[in-house]
Amino acid sequence: MIVSGLSWETLSILVGSVTALRALQLFLDFRRLLASIHHLPGYRTILSTSTVLGNLFPPTPLLTLGHDHSWLSKHRPFAERGLDIISTVACWPKARGSLLIADVNVIKDIVWSRGGRFPKPLGQYTIITFFGKNIVVSEGDEWKRYRKIVAPAFSERNNRLVWDASIQIMLDLFDTMWAGQEEVVVNHSVDLTLPIALFVIGAAGFGRPLSWKEDTVVPVGHQLTFKDALHTVTQDLTIKLLVPRWAMGLTKRFRRARLAFDELHRYLTEMIHERQGSQHDEDNNDLLSSLLSANDDDNLSKGEVKLSDSELIGNIFIFLVAGHETTAHTLSFAFALLALHPEKQEEMYQHIKRVLPDGRIPTYDDMPSLAYSSAVFNEALRMFPPVCTVPKTSAEDTTFTLTDANGALKTVVVPKGLGLTLDVPGLHYNPKYWEDPLTFKPERFLGDWNRDAFLPFSAGYRGCVGRKFSETEGAAVLTILISRYIISIKDEPQFAGETYEQRKSRILHAQSILTLAPTRLPLVFTRRT
Repeated sequence: MIVSGLSWETLSILVGSVTALRALQLFLDFRRLLASIHHLPGYRTILSTSTVLGNLFPPTPLLTLGHDHSWLSKHRPFAERGLDIISTVACWPKARGSLLIADVNVIKDIVWSRGGRFPKPLGQYTIITFFGKNIVVSEGDEWKRYRKIVAPAFSERNNRLVWDASIQIMLDLFDTMWAGQEEVVVNHSVDLTLPIALFVIGAAGFGRPLSWKEDTVVPVGHQLTFKDALHTVTQDLTIKLLVPRWAMGLTKRFRRARLAFDELHRYLTEMIHERQGSQHDEDNNDLLSSLLSANDDDNLSKGEVKLSDSELIGNIFIFLVAGHETTAHTLSFAFALLALHPEKQEEMYQHIKRVLPDGRIPTYDDMPSLAYSSAVFNEALRMFPPVCTVPKTSAEDTTFTLTDANGALKTVVVPKGLGLTLDVPGLHYNPKYWEDPLTFKPERFLGDWNRDAFLPFSAGYRGCVGRKFSETEGAAVLTILISRYIISIKDEPQFAGETYEQRKSRILHAQSILTLAPTRLPLVFTRRT
């Protein structure tokens, strides 16, 4: 048969030749990349985990590391190779390499470097700019501009508001939804913690207190209440990230998500214009008010450019996403860990009683004394870091020096353009920095501990500006809850014969979607007498 003047035989030879040349090119690029890192031990795969395809398959030797590799492996890959830096090199769709790093000193070198030596690969983050450019998806002078305006919003006054809002939200929960019940069953802890975090963001982030009771009045010009829009956006963020705009009308859930995002954007725009048109109230300490104040002409230096409405909304939306899901999931893991370790829960309760012997409601000024509450929250963050990998890139040829398992100095060669991955579970489960790292020990955070080996909020110049917001909310919620209730695991007949270790494995099972989340965590809250 002849096809456009070519026989099938000739066409087959041409296709085969092109395929062979392409395969040879990939192989040679793969070999060159290995040579450039001096064949540093690690993983060699066909598919890169930086591709969608590489994350669709389960972990398969030689094919792909699969989704959640860092979380599932923790420190084991480093221990097996005797070095806290290992390599990953894949050959398709092109030769790509990265260093996985779980060494404190190397990580400090990266996060505290100046001059753009290890920039963030912004291309991996562009998907979260749909509401506007923001502090997360920025580098260099643009990041400095955002940071200068954004950082002051996370003030001590805002932290106090976070504490007060968190306590009030929990008291409202006890007095309304849980009123008259000696025992409350929650089939999945996130059904409790996501609304808690959502309401805290509403009050301390937007200055809009939300209630456990349903909102019924939709404002004129809107199709959803602010609460419903906020709730749907936080629940369906993955839809917005993964589904193209043209496809958002294909299903009822997609249409609901599209409406919620449009409504939230409209609400935020209205709030910005409303507050820009009025005098700034010194008593308004929510993030949005503080952000608008810092962005005011009177507070900008000569030559500084104000954030546009799009940039304001982009940054406040990042606060919403970062502060809502991460804190909610960490609280869920903290509840589970306390339920699985009743002796630690009792220790925490006795600590709270010593700080608050009269049973009064704790205030923000009590937070430094409520060290065990903060320790439990930190230990949950250590064992279940919300974000398991922090990507960077080497902008120049460089080297890292570290000691191996035998104490010998090793030098790792880093060519320009190589990916660098700060492996948070690898660091958090590294026995070099954490004694008995697989065990729940909140007390490790009560004395001296290695702050450089704790990376749930990233670190260095690019460390999370909202860290204190999350820590304050976590300590407040845990304190007021444990002072009033005992947390236990819900008994279910289908799991009656499981051992303690089997139960612990089931309850603490987690996987990453946007952030690390519990798969299913059924709990019982029993009122203290």
